[in-house]
Amino acid sequence: MRYFNRLSPIVIVFILACGKSLPVFEAVNLNDWKADTQGCAGKRSGMEQGIREEKDKLLALNEKQVIQLIGKPDQNELYKRNQKFYTYFITPGPSCETPVGDALRLIVRFNAMGLANEVTVE
Repeated sequence: MRYFNRLSPIVIVFILACGKSLPVFEAVNLNDWKADTQGCAGKRSGMEQGIREEKDKLLALNEKQVIQLIGKPDQNELYKRNQKFYTYFITPGPSCETPVGDALRLIVRFNAMGLANEVTVE
């Protein structure tokens, strides 16, 4: 039993160190994406097709990895059963000077474990 107690922290560190690396988005300039909060500057709207093509690369990433990759969400919502929704506006969102009535959004849904399990553009 003592052997197991000494071995378990080593195994945990090894498993955490072998986490999934961040994907590369070829069709989206992530620096411009992050700089265009709420989609107000219009840079994100030019990336709509690219984000549609590459959105599935966000699946199975945890919240921190998603934020590291595409930046802080423009809105977030805590839902029942500890699910979370991160919203990124592609076209100007409601807090822009010239908002679009029904703004186009990238929505990332996280399960209770904190992993992205659904990514949609609506």
